[in-house]
Amino acid sequence: MTVPRQLPLPLERRPALAADDFLVAEGNRAAAAWLDRWPDWPGPALVIAGPPGAGKTHLARIFADRTGAALFEGRRLGLAALSPLIEGAPAAVAVDDADQVPDWATLLHLYNVLAARQGHLLLTAGRAPARWGIGLADLASRLATAPVAAISPPDDVLLSAVLAKHFSDRGIPVEPGVVTFLAARIERSFSAVRAAAAAIDRHALAAGRRVTLPLVRAALPELAPATHDRAPDESV
Repeated sequence: MTVPRQLPLPLERRPALAADDFLVAEGNRAAAAWLDRWPDWPGPALVIAGPPGAGKTHLARIFADRTGAALFEGRRLGLAALSPLIEGAPAAVAVDDADQVPDWATLLHLYNVLAARQGHLLLTAGRAPARWGIGLADLASRLATAPVAAISPPDDVLLSAVLAKHFSDRGIPVEPGVVTFLAARIERSFSAVRAAAAAIDRHALAAGRRVTLPLVRAALPELAPATHDRAPDESV
């Protein structure tokens, strides 16, 4: 009798974003250290810049939990949303994907209010503010003085750790050796890790099987070519 394939459902997966869940390594150590220094920052603002999936949102949420900061998505930042917050005199605000704000004047207003109250502003983005194309000279000059904590692409140790965390966030038990095998065969980027974990999750669910080395080997051709071009000589 043929066992029917299970249909993978698009269920929401919530990653673990507590402080203890953040994986500190050489590439992100400076960003984590800046959060630990709060409120001893040299100015009102700090920028954390890094590639997609690098943990910028995770750090912003850690900052919000520690400081009581309000957390905004950059593309949804507007004066209407800020008005109640500004009246409450917050000590800190975090804006995730700050380079996506729809109106630079809103971000400038927020900066000025927090600076006047000796508050702090955490901004995350894919790049440093000098590369945001800010069309407002006053805001550009203020952010030019803000420290930028850059998150670099992961090394092999962090790549494996992030891959293991993605499987854990999805509630997927994996056989020993799976993470090491896959980490050696994917592009060294956070987005590739996320895509690989999601693809293998779908593959395992559809096949109704555990995540084993044979399943991962079978799934590799379904991943993007860049995901398995790094493959070394087979040894497992």
